[in-house]
Amino acid sequence: MLDMIIAIAALVAGFALLIFSSDKAVKHAVNIASSLRMSPLLIGFLVVSLGTDLPQIANSIISSAIGHGDINVGDSLGSVLVQISLVLGLLPFLTTTLKVRRDEIMVIGACQILMLIATISIIEKGYITRMNSIFLVASWPLIMLIIRKIIRGRPEIGRTDRRLFYHSTLAIVGFAGVAAGSYVVISSVITLSALLNIHEYVVSFFLIAIGTSLPEMAVDLTAIRKGQHEIAIDDAIGSCVVDASFSIGIGPLFYPIAVSANIAETTGLYALLVSIVVLSTLAAREKLDRKAGILFIMLYLLSYLMLYARIR
Repeated sequence: MLDMIIAIAALVAGFALLIFSSDKAVKHAVNIASSLRMSPLLIGFLVVSLGTDLPQIANSIISSAIGHGDINVGDSLGSVLVQISLVLGLLPFLTTTLKVRRDEIMVIGACQILMLIATISIIEKGYITRMNSIFLVASWPLIMLIIRKIIRGRPEIGRTDRRLFYHSTLAIVGFAGVAAGSYVVISSVITLSALLNIHEYVVSFFLIAIGTSLPEMAVDLTAIRKGQHEIAIDDAIGSCVVDASFSIGIGPLFYPIAVSANIAETTGLYALLVSIVVLSTLAAREKLDRKAGILFIMLYLLSYLMLYARIR
């Protein structure tokens, strides 16, 4: 009983450190990007989405290093599902109806779908090799080049800030906090899964994915309150692209891993199906309102039934 209490307390503390550190890292990274006169789309897709995925990236490296590949893949694919359905679904209830651009959704969404397909085709073998990881990690900058084509001619935001050293220093400190928090979270998951006799992949896909996706929710809400709706939507979808490519691949790039192929393939295919439905809905309606939000949240909740039926 004492071990359980300690593990839960450590998990909560790890999440708290992750969220706090991610917030600081992203905040100062955005200030740096704004100072460099980046456009809203590039800030949302490159800086914010990569920054808010720091917990998943740190988890990927640490879990792969200690030989727990299911935590890496479960967290990354679970985060894709959480962000594309639950996070987007909750936004219109917490703020207001959001307008989206059909062309951006179609291009960014297509990149996400392609990366999910590639990832599923890799994990169905039951392992991720170093060559697989090189492909996944290298795919992300290639996708960025594609997305960069969209933002030509878009207005830039922000103004020159000469305190680049200050923002850079605090961003680095935030990144270090994310790494420390990730290590605590992973250690807690390993302990809890053993004590409760629950598969590490299941714990990672649901519990850890929600915790590591909290920075996305916080940053998206802040962006919306500041009138930067484009950054919020691009962060949510851009984070899914990062999770399906860079996040999963960066750990095995240094430490190739084995993964539970059957359960990983099932959850990956469900995340792919949900992504297609969500992105098609957004592209067709060109807005994110409460009707769409209800649909997206229901799709997320159905994942529990899907996984329960799969592991029975």
